[in-house]
Amino acid sequence: MNIAPAFTSALADFDELILKQGGELSRRLQKHRLDSFPPDAKKTLRSFQLSEAASYLGISSGHLKNLSLEGKGPQPAVTSTGRRSYTAAQMLEMRHWLDRNGRSDVKKYVPHRRGTEHLQIIAVVNFKGGSGKTTTAAHLGQHLALTGHRVLAIDLDPQASLSALHGFQPEVDRDESLYEALRYDDHRKPLSVLIKATNLPGLDIVPAALELQEFEYDTPLILAEKGTRDLGRVFFTRLDSALAEVQDRYDVVVLDCPPQLGYLTLTALSSATAVLITVHPQMLDVMSMCQFLLMLGEILNPIKRGGGNMNLDWFRYLVTRFEPGDGPQAQMVDFMRVIFGGFVLKNEMLKSTAISDAGITKQTLYEVERSQLTRSTYDRAMESLHSVNGEITSLVHQAWGRT
Repeated sequence: MNIAPAFTSALADFDELILKQGGELSRRLQKHRLDSFPPDAKKTLRSFQLSEAASYLGISSGHLKNLSLEGKGPQPAVTSTGRRSYTAAQMLEMRHWLDRNGRSDVKKYVPHRRGTEHLQIIAVVNFKGGSGKTTTAAHLGQHLALTGHRVLAIDLDPQASLSALHGFQPEVDRDESLYEALRYDDHRKPLSVLIKATNLPGLDIVPAALELQEFEYDTPLILAEKGTRDLGRVFFTRLDSALAEVQDRYDVVVLDCPPQLGYLTLTALSSATAVLITVHPQMLDVMSMCQFLLMLGEILNPIKRGGGNMNLDWFRYLVTRFEPGDGPQAQMVDFMRVIFGGFVLKNEMLKSTAISDAGITKQTLYEVERSQLTRSTYDRAMESLHSVNGEITSLVHQAWGRT
């Protein structure tokens, strides 16, 4: 289809032109989606090499190999060359086996909440697109699940990028979103019926859909409508109420917030026990974050006065898409550390073609075989992910009073 500009008349009917271009782009994207991931396709997950499995389980490779040789625990697949690999389901089974049969009375291989430890709700936010927010949320949720936590990811962004990374296609699947558990009318549904299993054991998701945007329209109408103002004033408690039904099933909830300060983001922040703000270390991005922080503080203050809970277990900034060899970026990171001190995570999420290449096929790096990418690039990106997500996991455990 030829839609090259004709300078004599192209701008005369701008509305028709952008409709035509939008339609063509939509058709091409839909074809690409269908070619790469058919509507009836089910997302699968690779197996993990023995060294990877041992790392996630928190034991040495030698110990795991010995367990295999002794026939203890689930048995891995073994190639003709003797290489061993475990599925994610086997890793979870092995974790429980180790917890039952491990020699240490101190170390717990199953890190589920115990006693009075409360549900950790982590809101991943930023005002500006391109900060790596969804990439961060996706990899964090998967890392927590791979290390034995029970995780619920909730996609609050109507663009549904987090959902797509987990194999859900809102334009095809027509899955219901969190809106069904937040809505103000009599059609409100329990959160449990909206939860979907993913291809990773221990990780569930509530996919997003365009209908989430309706919450942004409904809330101000409810606030203004006589007789329903009280209902509207406590819009920020609706996610808490929804989560109460399923909180015993999970250790951590990861909220991927939309890149705007709307009612969805405010509801998420009001329910959160922890907040992670992603920031790309460039001047324009930091300036945008400055406005985000000022606006957020001004908006949250009246919510606090109205009874909203603004107490957090922890709050951190995460530097994303960081290029250590870029002088201005390194200076910006130093600048942030001077201002925010310990509120900036010690580890940065490095910019990597490995992560972006995985995203092309709607995968995270955890789902990609090492052999599919340049090994040095893969290893560098994976090390960065492990460092960042390991630091966040430590914050979760500290909030539970663990050392």
